[in-house]
Amino acid sequence: MDSKERTQRLVTRAIFIAIIALQTMVPALGYIPLGFVSLTIIHITVIVAAIMMGPVDGMLIGFVWGALTVVRAFMTPTSPLDTIIFTNPIVSVIPRVLVGLVAGLVFRTLYRKFENLTVASIVAAIFGTLTNTFLVVTLMGTLYTSTLTKSYNVSSAGLVKVLMGIIGSNGVVEVGAAVVITPLIIQALSKTRKEFSNMYTK
Repeated sequence: MDSKERTQRLVTRAIFIAIIALQTMVPALGYIPLGFVSLTIIHITVIVAAIMMGPVDGMLIGFVWGALTVVRAFMTPTSPLDTIIFTNPIVSVIPRVLVGLVAGLVFRTLYRKFENLTVASIVAAIFGTLTNTFLVVTLMGTLYTSTLTKSYNVSSAGLVKVLMGIIGSNGVVEVGAAVVITPLIIQALSKTRKEFSNMYTK
């Protein structure tokens, strides 16, 4: 990698970090309220970064998202549960880092095998989104069972149903958004980066 490529990579990384910061800290840019559910679209930025730059940079962008989630939970919580749950890096950071890892590896594997940008992007978007939704909800339920049962006024068995409902409602909406938006962004960006195809076929 020559100095021009390194500079371009640093600039691209900085742009993704700036986008993540805006989406995390500015209301409605990363979390869009849709009636009974809140549509998270920040994960799409992490997935796109992982596809364009690889799993390592995807993990870095995911880490930034997770770290800023912790900061946001301390500074501007949207509910009392935020300061209890999302200030814990295990819940806020680890799943976000794994979004970048999973999306990047899935895309790289599929693109190298089939060389189909759209299919690889869609599958990476699905797996990346489900990684975030499933891990965050599972870790919440595992680490904060007592807190959540009191908050939702349910038994432990009832909490499982509540959490499954969250995965079912938010997960479906977020996967749908990622499946539609991710390949469109990747197709557009790939046309501006001549080296994109070579990144995953070497």
